[in-house]
Amino acid sequence: MFFKKKKKDTSIKKKYIQVQFQKEGIHCFPGADSPKFSTGGWDDVSFLKFPHMHYFHFRVTIEVNSNDREIEFIQFRRWLERLYDEKTLQLNNKSCEMIGEELLNKIEKKYPNRYVKIEVFEDNINGGIVEYYPSKN
Repeated sequence: MFFKKKKKDTSIKKKYIQVQFQKEGIHCFPGADSPKFSTGGWDDVSFLKFPHMHYFHFRVTIEVNSNDREIEFIQFRRWLERLYDEKTLQLNNKSCEMIGEELLNKIEKKYPNRYVKIEVFEDNINGGIVEYYPSKN
């Protein structure tokens, strides 16, 4: 009689919270008048060099270690919004990826060694995504 060796369970359970908010902002892309972007054709986006308004939509996902409000998501969202309300962070001439990375740096300082994903979209249409995977020591 042969006994099958029971396979070791190697699955990993992860928990996350996610918050969403939006901020009205004015930004521009000073480099939009370079030949790469100012083509004169159907793909011309030279107009982006002028300040223009967007509603920036944020979606932030962060790893948590327990099921019971280790990071309370309303408090987390309010903290993120205040970073812009109090001008700690500003939108300025940044791309969505730059905005996401700057926000990621603030989150990583307050909540170190956690997976974080930040999505920033202009008018909830086009955007960028930044993810942080902490190194396992």
